Parts: sequence; structure tokens; C-alpha cells
Amino acid sequence: MQHLETVDKNARILIVDDEASIRLTFEMFLAREGYGPITTASTFDEALLAIRDHEFDLIISDIVLEGARGTDLLRKIRGAGLQCPVVMVTGFPNLDSAAEAVRYGAFDYVSKPVNKETLLRFVRHALRHWELEKEKKQLIRENERYKRYMEAIFSSVRDAIVTIDNDMNIVQLNNTAKNWMGYDESNPFTNIKSLPEDMGKSCLQEAMQALKNQKEVRDHHFECRQADNNIRMISLNASPLQDEQDEFSGVVIVARDITLPELDKNSIILNQFHGYVGSSQVMQSVYKLIENVGKVDTAVLITGESGTGKELAAEALHAESPRRDMPLIKVDCAAITEDLLESELFGHKKGAFTGADRDRPGRLLQADHSTLFLDEIGDISPRMQLRLLRFLQEKTFTPVGQDTPIKVDVRVIAATNVNLIEKVRAGNFREDLYYRLKVVEINLPPLRDRNGGIPLLAYHFLSLFRDQLKRNIHGISDQAMNALSCYYWPGNVRELRHMIERACVLCEGPIISLKHFPEEIRSQQMQQNTIPDLTSDHTSEQAPQSTTAVNTRLLLPYISEKDELIDAMKRARGNKSKAARMLNVNRSTLYRKMQRLGIQEDEFMEHSVQNTPSKI
Repeated sequence: MQHLETVDKNARILIVDDEASIRLTFEMFLAREGYGPITTASTFDEALLAIRDHEFDLIISDIVLEGARGTDLLRKIRGAGLQCPVVMVTGFPNLDSAAEAVRYGAFDYVSKPVNKETLLRFVRHALRHWELEKEKKQLIRENERYKRYMEAIFSSVRDAIVTIDNDMNIVQLNNTAKNWMGYDESNPFTNIKSLPEDMGKSCLQEAMQALKNQKEVRDHHFECRQADNNIRMISLNASPLQDEQDEFSGVVIVARDITLPELDKNSIILNQFHGYVGSSQVMQSVYKLIENVGKVDTAVLITGESGTGKELAAEALHAESPRRDMPLIKVDCAAITEDLLESELFGHKKGAFTGADRDRPGRLLQADHSTLFLDEIGDISPRMQLRLLRFLQEKTFTPVGQDTPIKVDVRVIAATNVNLIEKVRAGNFREDLYYRLKVVEINLPPLRDRNGGIPLLAYHFLSLFRDQLKRNIHGISDQAMNALSCYYWPGNVRELRHMIERACVLCEGPIISLKHFPEEIRSQQMQQNTIPDLTSDHTSEQAPQSTTAVNTRLLLPYISEKDELIDAMKRARGNKSKAARMLNVNRSTLYRKMQRLGIQEDEFMEHSVQNTPSKI
């Protein structure tokens, strides 16, 4: 009885009886007990109007009404879909009326006279029953909503999920699993063995192992041919499945597609262009310029920091040109001494100098009707500058040791990572040659300026080295990718390539993480472009006023190298050849380092003059 006393007395009650005294008595008894609101009706029609206007928690009706029967009212109530309890009261109880009341869903059948205790008792019972019914319906609605919610999650997740019972019968597949396996509703999979061959064998193996050991089987990798006939790399996990009541046991299998993301083949111009990978706006401009200039037979100067892909640009220009069917001839001007470079470019006749035991055609002759790529053009000597200028003007050249000139049809593409205009101003590079080479300039942006380019390149190199090294690597963690995106990349794309290759060598699992990168990457905490541009010729002008955000550890190699060069130049009194010998590097390398670190020659020339003894 304790639960019955907790009934909600704010329930709305309808009393239907054609005797006013009974209506008033019932209303008075219920009101004194705190029930309400209470509505009364004397006829069948009044009762219908009340039911139409209000929702009731309990209806008490006499079986005999003026012009109608209480069971007719009960039939109307149930026909309208109302489920609240209805108690039928009768002064002439009989089996037929009781049976009819029960048939139409009466909660109780009470004989008159009805005293106070009887009235309150069946009201408590009816309202408690109604509360329990409402709670039950609410629980059913919540369960249905939860079920729909779980089904939505199950169907929407991008991993393939398969649940099976202990007999390997398939209980459920989500939408991803159906799509992967080419599920046909007219011929559904019933057993795990009926799954497509690759997936079925792997799932069966993992399920049996999970059931046998009652332990999760994790990260089993296998190749799977999908319904679209593409081969995908799949990571499979299987876990024993059992609810708290032990009513169901089996295995849940989760399969994840870990195939490396592919670049969009339908928009190849956006992501890839003659070996370049990147879709940033600055790279789009480079692609467009190469595409347009490549078709025009004119000299091109490619500029940009070391590692930005200048040789790739030369290859792309050649590939876009009408000369594409001929081989591209390349010369690294910084790697060859002046005397050898002259012979390398222009060729020589037998006996032209000691050791010239046979005629040798130069690279210019080899590039006839093709393209000649002169890398590191800023390092050539004044003599070579003059010879190259004459060739560009006359389209003829004379091999070493020969008197008659040779005419060739060669397109020249040059590249440099130094600021040639500064060398022109300093008198170290011929202005006329500079403008001959720079008919069109293609400036390649550093990696730090290629917005969003690092993830594309990182996955491109990951795919490349994963195959080369035969590593089972399928991705890069978010933390590792964030560190790559924040790093300054002084070595640009070349440095990123080497970094990913190193990570692939060190990574023994399926994911490259932060620990596979060197310290300068792991410790990188600042945002991209917060380090002063140490590779620019105007570093002192471009460096930010505040250096609090600069990663000191990252700058130390540059600071040490710059101090070492300055010290050597001071000790050599501005003589670069002598300074180069002190540092055990060649003169062209020294010059490039000075340009990259923003070291001006003038300060050492002044230092040399000021410290030269007077000849009195």
C-alpha cells in the first residue's frame, strides 16, 4: 500500500452519471482527498464534449446513462485511441455487462452502492496503474529512441562493423560493411564464410581467435579487393561480445580502410604538375607560368632557396616545350672548376691542353635543338660569364683549341639560389648577362610559404618511401603532422623528403609519430613563419623586432655558422679565397653561404682597408 499512497493527486478525473447526487458525492469525496481537477458530466454527449476538450487520467462512468449506455461511451473512448483507465459503475451487475466492459478495456467493474472507501481505493489503484502505464510507454519511447540513435551510429560510422554469434552467423552489418562487400538484399550474407573471399577468410580467422582466447585481436593488416575492384589496405580488430545478462555472445569485428589517401586524379593540375606536389595559390601561379613560358623558346632564370625544386622547374619547362623529344642537358656550375667548366660547356679539341687526348663535344653541342640547364649560374667566373654572354648573343661558340665557331640551336635555362641583382651591384656578375638570362624569371616559393602544402608532400613522400623500403606504414599522427607544419624548413622540400625517409626507416609500426622525427622537429612549438628569414639577402631588414617567439635551438646552427664565416673573413682581411681555404671549402661554397646568411662583403673590404699598414 505504500506505493499506492504516492499516487499523483493532480490527475484530471471525469465523473459521468445521470444522477446529480452521485456526481456531487464522488466529486466531494475526491476533492477532500486532494484530487483534482475534477470534471462532471450528466449525459453521454456532455461526456464526449469533455473528452474532446481535455485529456483525462481517469474516467468513472455509470453503465446506465440517459439515452445511452456507459459501455457505448467506453467504446467511443477506446475508438478514439484514449488509453486512460475507465471504471464502470453499475446498480444492476450481471455477467453480460461485465463481459462487455472487459471486452472494451474497462479497468474495473464496480457495483453500487459505492462508499467512500471503495471509491478512494479503486481511484488509487486506477491512477497508480495509469502512472505505471505512462512510465512504461516513456521507457519504450526512450528505448526506441536509443535504439534508433545506436542504429544511426552503427550505420553512419565509416569503419566496417560486422557482428556475429558463436556459430559464426552474421547478426548485423553496418552500411560501410555492406558497401565494401557488395551486399545484395536479395541474397544477403548469413554466415561469415559467405563474405567475399579476402574479407571472409580474415574475419573468420580473427573471430575464431577472439572467441577461443576471449581477448581482443588488434591491428591485423591485409589487402582486400573491394566490390569496386580496387585493392585496399585493411586494419582488422575483433573483440569478444557479451552483454551483462549473458543473453548474447559472439564477436564484433571492426575493419578500417588505412589505404594512404590518394591525390585527386580528376584535379591533377591542382595537386601535381610535372613532379611538383602542392595545391597552394603560390604553386598554382608557378604551374601556370611554367606552362605558358615552356611553350615559348626563350631564356628563363629560375630563382629560389636551396631545396625548392629549381631542377624540377627546368625539367617541367623542357617537358612543356617543343624540344621535349630531345634530352635535357644539365650542368652544375658550382660542382666544376673554372677550367673544367669551360671544357664541359664548350668542348675541346685533341691536344688543346695537357691531358686532352681526344676531341670532346661540349654540353652546348649535346644540347643542339634541345635545352641546356645551367644550375648555380651565380657561381661562374667572370671569364665564363663573358663566354656565355657571347654565346647567348650570337648563338655560336668555339671549342677550346679550335678556331672556327660552331652554330647551335639551344635554349638556355639557368638557376640560382643567390640574389644575382646584388651580385650585379657588387660588380661580381655581369649586368648584361643577367638580363640575357632573365628574359623570364620563375621564382620558386620556399616551403614555409606554400600554405597547406606540407601534408600533401608528406603523404606523397610517405607513399614513395613506404614502397621503396617495403614498410607497412599507413599514416602520420596529428601531432607529428602539426610539428611538420610548424617547422621552418630551411632546407625546403628536399629537407622534408629526407625527413620523411628517415621517419620511414625508424618507424616499426603502422603510423609515423613525433618520436620518429629529429629533435629540431619534436621541440618545435612555434607557428610557421615566426623565425626570421635567414636565407634572404635582406635578413637584417626583414627580421622581426621581437625575437621572443624565435626557437633559439633552431637558430643556433645558423648563428654558429655565421659567426664562423665572419671570423674567417676578418682573419683573411676580406680575401674570400683565403677565407675559403681556412674553412676547407671552395670559394663558390663560401660565397653561397655568405649570401644565404646575409653576410655583406663591404664590411670586410672596409675592415681590410682600415687595417692595411700605411706605406710611408
